Amino acid sequence: MDHRTWQECQALRNQGYQVAVICPRGPGQRRHQIVDGVSIWTYRGAPRTQGVLSYVFEFGYCWVRTAVLSVAVARRHGFDVIQACNPPDTYWALALFYKPFGKKFVFDHHDLCPELYRSRFGKDGGLLLRALLLLERMNQRVADHVIVTNESYRRLALTRGRLPSERVTVVRNGPDPELMKPAAERPELRRGRQHLACYLGIMGPQDGVDRLLDAIHHYVHVLGRTDCAFALLGFGDCLDDLRKQSSRLGLDDWVEFTGRADDQMIRDYLSTATVGLSPDPRSPLNEVSTMSKTLEYMAYALPVVAYDLTETRVSAEDAAVYVPSDTVADFARTLAELLTDPDRRRTLGARGRERIVNELSWRYSEPRYVGVHDRLRGRQAGHPSIPVPRQGGLTRVSGSAAPVHATGSRERAER
Repeated sequence: MDHRTWQECQALRNQGYQVAVICPRGPGQRRHQIVDGVSIWTYRGAPRTQGVLSYVFEFGYCWVRTAVLSVAVARRHGFDVIQACNPPDTYWALALFYKPFGKKFVFDHHDLCPELYRSRFGKDGGLLLRALLLLERMNQRVADHVIVTNESYRRLALTRGRLPSERVTVVRNGPDPELMKPAAERPELRRGRQHLACYLGIMGPQDGVDRLLDAIHHYVHVLGRTDCAFALLGFGDCLDDLRKQSSRLGLDDWVEFTGRADDQMIRDYLSTATVGLSPDPRSPLNEVSTMSKTLEYMAYALPVVAYDLTETRVSAEDAAVYVPSDTVADFARTLAELLTDPDRRRTLGARGRERIVNELSWRYSEPRYVGVHDRLRGRQAGHPSIPVPRQGGLTRVSGSAAPVHATGSRERAER
């Protein structure tokens, strides 16, 4: 489900590394399976809980389940490097257990958990926030190297984490333009309307999908626009509540919730869509986070409507239209203006596709990522160890280099 993690796995595998992944179990997955030469070990995801205490329970649950499976991976394959992404911010403790055995630890910083907590619960202090800051600092201090998704995260690693610059590497998220590109349209997905606007991503309290529904209500029932259908692709903690909100706002004829979207569904909808929607509101987390959905819209040559956030502007530059204020009414008006201007849509879409192909695709980040592991393993870049024949679908590598990716249960696919 997480394109970043899967691209990292494939990049390492292509350079002769053996890779095992520990992660929550998705629908239809087995406890252990091998996919494209990557060994995947799964555990049952944490039960859904509510409120602040859910963080404490979920962090502990994921850590224990991952720790148990790490022993199974160590016995089955052996490994030299643990790479962990977050949340939860607790895998430094697992790395400490393995460090006496000579294992290296790479922290792939996906989310700023203190900012996530502040954005989700609106609290700027308290014991839990201090605990999250401490856990983040421990991840950074224990790590042999820290990978971050953008320059904003890097600045925080250097300042708040007090890390030396040589221990921090920016590895941006980026779609593969050969896999994500416009394909044949599916006109029926517009449901009889002229335009289709799409949202793709997680649906949590901090993602702004509830505000997007308010903006769609303004577009349809205040501006009186009847020319656009809306498709919301994805899932998350708020999906059931969002469906109820859509009905309450009288949007059932306008809004479709697809649920979990696979690659084919994403291809069909984004190839048919007129515009991509990035409704992430201004918050401590969103202001400095790179939204993968924005890059994926650009890969499909879609113009983007977004709030004017620091890292969103860094990613999209002139491939997006930025809402002049943080209000849902302005979001609706900005969308309406764009849908009435086909020339501008074509210009924005072409510019977005150009940026992905020439600047932001994964192939520009891959060498930086693999280089981190090469340096930790003492390998010369571009000269992988010589693999022996595959066993059980894994590439056995001289030196037994086998990074293990550990991921948490609320890992956000769009960040």
